Parts: sequence; C-alpha cells; structure tokens
Amino acid sequence: MRVLLRLVAIGILIWVAAIVWAPYAVASSRPANAIAAALVYDAGHMVCHQRPERSFALDGRPLPVCARCTGLYVSAAAAVPFALLLALPLPSRRARWLLGVAALPTAITWSIEFAGLAHPSNLVRAVAALPLGFMAAWVVVATMRAGVQGRMH
Repeated sequence: MRVLLRLVAIGILIWVAAIVWAPYAVASSRPANAIAAALVYDAGHMVCHQRPERSFALDGRPLPVCARCTGLYVSAAAAVPFALLLALPLPSRRARWLLGVAALPTAITWSIEFAGLAHPSNLVRAVAALPLGFMAAWVVVATMRAGVQGRMH
C-alpha cells in the first residue's frame, strides 16, 4: 500500500508536468517529443472535452485539458505533499461533506454556464476548481495513508 501511495503521488505530479509540457513538445522537431505530446493530448481527450476556447494556452497551443481540469489537477498535485505529511484519517461522512463543500464553486460555475447565464473566464473556471482538486487528492491520500498506518499497527 505504501508503494501504491507513492505511485499515486508521483503519477499526479507527472500528469501535471505533462499537461504543461505537451503544448511545447507537440510541435517539436524531435519525433519522440511530438509522439509523446500527442499521447498526452489523447489521454487528455479521455477525461476532458478539450475545447480550445475553454483552455489555457502555452506557446500558442491549448493545454491538453480545459481550464477547469487544469485547476483540478494542479490543486491535486499541490495537495499531495501536504496530505502525505499532515493528513489524518477522515471518517467517510466528514470526507463526503468536505468534498461536497469543495465542489460548490465548480458546481456553481458549471451551472451558471450550463444555464447560459454567463460564460466565466478560464481563470474563473480554474480557480473555482481548486478546492475540489485539493480536497479530492487530500481525501484519497489520507485514506490510503490511513490504510498504510493501519497495517503497520
């Protein structure tokens, strides 16, 4: 379980790095970079709509995921080190409540968009997703960490 916890943490960090790296690498003169970047964009397509107008751009190219997903992943990556060091086991009821509260900004911005009342900027979409990404990673890591500690006792 300890190895799995480390792999999850490393995986999140690699995914965020790949999201930022891919727009630069997709047009690379090195075929290996271009192929790897294309794979990142394909993976992004599995989890995100990838609408360019709803995505941040680097080097004139949209990221492999939209602004909202970028906010989720970046905040999840930020949460991991803190959760590894500080997270205490959360009772499932409290974890669900915290995730629900953390999801409110994303739910509100998405609902406003879906209803056609407004079109939040990419920055607003990303910032609204930060609490949910952070809390989701925190809950996952805290739960896994509790499993590791439980097996040690």
